[in-house]
Amino acid sequence: MTTPDTAIVWLRRDLRLADQPALHAATQRHARVLPLYLHAPEEEAPWAPGAASRWWLHHSLSCLGERLAALGSPLLIRRGPSLEALRTLVRETGAGAVYWTRLYEPAALARDRAVKEALRADGLLAESFNAALLHEPWELKTGAGEPYRVFTPFWRNAEARLDHLPAPLPAPEHLRPPATSLRGLALAELELLPRIPWDQGFHPLWTPGEPDARRRLEQFTADAIGRYTTQRDQPAASATSGLSPHLHFGELSPRSALVAAREAARAASPGWLASAEHFVRELGWREFSHHLLFHYPHTTDAPMHERFAAFPWRAPEDYAADLAAWQRGRTGIPIVDAGLRELWDTGWMHNRVRMICASLLTKNLLIPWQEGARWFWDTLVDASLPQNSLGWQWTAGCGADAAPYFRIFNPVLQGEKFDPEGNYTRHWLPELAKLPDKFLHRPWEAPSEIRRAAGIGLDSVYAKPIVDLGRSRDRALAAYARIKAVN
Repeated sequence: MTTPDTAIVWLRRDLRLADQPALHAATQRHARVLPLYLHAPEEEAPWAPGAASRWWLHHSLSCLGERLAALGSPLLIRRGPSLEALRTLVRETGAGAVYWTRLYEPAALARDRAVKEALRADGLLAESFNAALLHEPWELKTGAGEPYRVFTPFWRNAEARLDHLPAPLPAPEHLRPPATSLRGLALAELELLPRIPWDQGFHPLWTPGEPDARRRLEQFTADAIGRYTTQRDQPAASATSGLSPHLHFGELSPRSALVAAREAARAASPGWLASAEHFVRELGWREFSHHLLFHYPHTTDAPMHERFAAFPWRAPEDYAADLAAWQRGRTGIPIVDAGLRELWDTGWMHNRVRMICASLLTKNLLIPWQEGARWFWDTLVDASLPQNSLGWQWTAGCGADAAPYFRIFNPVLQGEKFDPEGNYTRHWLPELAKLPDKFLHRPWEAPSEIRRAAGIGLDSVYAKPIVDLGRSRDRALAAYARIKAVN
């Protein structure tokens, strides 16, 4: 028999205590609460978490486990399959309810629907909550009752509703565990951490967990948010929030980020308000990506615009070497190589640089956007399936609200515009440190005496460009022209 005094809170990517509606409901409705993490990556296939995400997940679970134990009900870790594991735990504890917060990726949606239906058929209270978004993906529709495919009208509708959102929920002060003694797995048994020390660069930059998410939010709203509009596109400026992995793993709710940004802006100078709203608009892009993936689940792997299925990408055997050079930051294009080395070393890349790197891959190199999406998925600590899919399709020109097919970033001009003093590029490409600013973003144009004085030689110290930017641009335009008229 189940008993109503015990509730299981099934945790996934909602690894926080504050503004956690599933945990809040459990504490308000039940005397005993069991926080549970089920490890079932096979249920998220083919987009199970990549290596960098697994690193973050390990440390975030460790942090949350310590905090839950301090409240009185330690985190229980077990393996899936999820439904089977939940049913077993209900039998062991006599729990009468299972609560969780919603995920929106196609595989997770299908799994959660099946679990909810089965648990309710068992006579349990099974309830899910929104914790990851400001608005549910199905709440916003066009005037014709259709999903949005363009950001601006989507955000106009979403933004008008922001003032009506409820306030963030408080964290519980105490948790009472189930009366039954339970056996779980040690976190290390999940083997989430890499077996080779490629993650050494992650540790100085990132501290997964809710406390650091709060610290970053406070730091950003106290300083960088005032420079967000003017400096967010400058990779050396440290003007972005750095909150993306914390939001992805649910260590911070978007509602908390929204409230903090607006409160900081109101308390500061008038100029901060516009800058804060620019940041809030970026939260809107995050919302839009979830909206799109919910309504168009095929876009993780296939273009939204069907005519792009006929796009003449290069064949894998033709682009394998170029793809490897791009992944390793060995393209010979400085701003691109700097970004990809930053990614490998830190698990993160500045957003402007992400677009430049993606443009080179899909347009100058004519390599399918899915290859880049897979690389980012494995190497980004903030790898979000909705945002990753939207970003790559936007740059490739084949998705919703996509960049026009003829918009091809010139990485040299982008580097000169957004990293004019070369601080970002020189940091990640120290072999180019002594090159004058004039040639930093185009070292192949530097006279031989200048290259010698800077201690570089193309190919020997730094690679020659693997592609001619001008000719490859023309090739990309010709390829896009072939599908432009396809209906």
